[in-house]
Amino acid sequence: MSNFLAIATVTATLRRMLQAVVAAEISGAAVTTVRPGGPGGGLPQTGVNIFLYQVTPNPDLRNADLPTRRPDGSAVDRPVAAVDLHYLFSFYGDESLLEPHRLLGGTLRALHARPIVTREAIHETLADPQFGFLAGSDLADDVDVVRIVPLGLNLQELSQLWMGIFSKTEYALSVAYRASVVLLTADERPSPSLPVRERRLLVEALRQPSIDVVTAAGGPGEPIVLGSTVRLVGQRLRSGLTQVRLAGQEVTPTVVSDNEIRFPLSSPAIDTGPLRAGLLGAQVLHPFLVGTPPVPRAGVASNVAPLLLRPVVTTIDVTGATLVGGLTTATLTLSFDPLLGEAQRAFLLLNPAPGSGLSTAYSFPVPRQTGDTDTVDVPVSGVEPGTYLVRLQFDGAESPLTSDTNSASPTFGQFTGPTANLRGTIPRGGVAR
Repeated sequence: MSNFLAIATVTATLRRMLQAVVAAEISGAAVTTVRPGGPGGGLPQTGVNIFLYQVTPNPDLRNADLPTRRPDGSAVDRPVAAVDLHYLFSFYGDESLLEPHRLLGGTLRALHARPIVTREAIHETLADPQFGFLAGSDLADDVDVVRIVPLGLNLQELSQLWMGIFSKTEYALSVAYRASVVLLTADERPSPSLPVRERRLLVEALRQPSIDVVTAAGGPGEPIVLGSTVRLVGQRLRSGLTQVRLAGQEVTPTVVSDNEIRFPLSSPAIDTGPLRAGLLGAQVLHPFLVGTPPVPRAGVASNVAPLLLRPVVTTIDVTGATLVGGLTTATLTLSFDPLLGEAQRAFLLLNPAPGSGLSTAYSFPVPRQTGDTDTVDVPVSGVEPGTYLVRLQFDGAESPLTSDTNSASPTFGQFTGPTANLRGTIPRGGVAR
């Protein structure tokens, strides 16, 4: 692992390695590390220029150091950035004497014969007074050496490189290489961890629970309302610790078997305050018990099954019922449980009560509320006078109706409530029409 001088050290070592090669090929040839077409110039009349044109994360090691920190933010290990360096080698000289070609051949031969930046070459570079600014580089102490690999840039890639980065510079004979991998280590020192006193292994058979049906304990036809007992039917539902997640809460069920779970939809098993009528998601959780004493940790979970929580109308008051043109206009004040959420859509549904002789059903939107509430005022108009069955619908969940269970009653098996009398009265001084 090396410090921030690693990239500069690789470039300087490549320059020093090639200097001896090109000087032997052509007398007076030099190696530079400047940007082609840069404001300061500096390209050799005869020689090789090494330009670092791109740095990319190393795909094999980019995340090898994770995690580097504990939950409290302290360092577990020194963060390491693994990068690859992309170099462009450009060759200059007398074209009539093919000096660029000769320098290219010498460079290719040298880098193929020694395709690594050796520790010895790094030490020699750091000892050179020309590179005194690299004092303190520890690249030579890295766990691995940097390898030099040729890149096969095609004509289009080369032209984009020269036209994009070096737009004001004439093209020079060039080849590209990649130096990989360079590890840049942060200066932060990790705090040592205490030794492990005891090793404990937890082995669990991963039995994925599955929910098939969600119903009320009374049967599939019974509505699920606050106070109901919810029944989950499925497979592999029981484990050492079984919980149910519902509307962001984790519930401990009262009855658990491999194929069935039951829990009450009431306090103290669940906090009913945050619950709202509508479609909720129920999920079975099997946490793992880890440590001494055992502490629940994330384990396996089932699919999320739909649970339709229906509102219950508790009181109905009719006010201002008057006849206008033979039809009733009134305001219905309804109380219900659970609360209606501010963002929920709600409707009042009216159906003719048994024996009323009416035939028309009505639907009225509940006015938008400014906050969560358990009471709403709903204006109705144009209603045929009579008695109606009343329901509330919150986000598609309808309040249940009561039915007559007396087999001797003439309305046995029919819906009987809750109801509202919307017969109305004629306004004083008015005329019924």
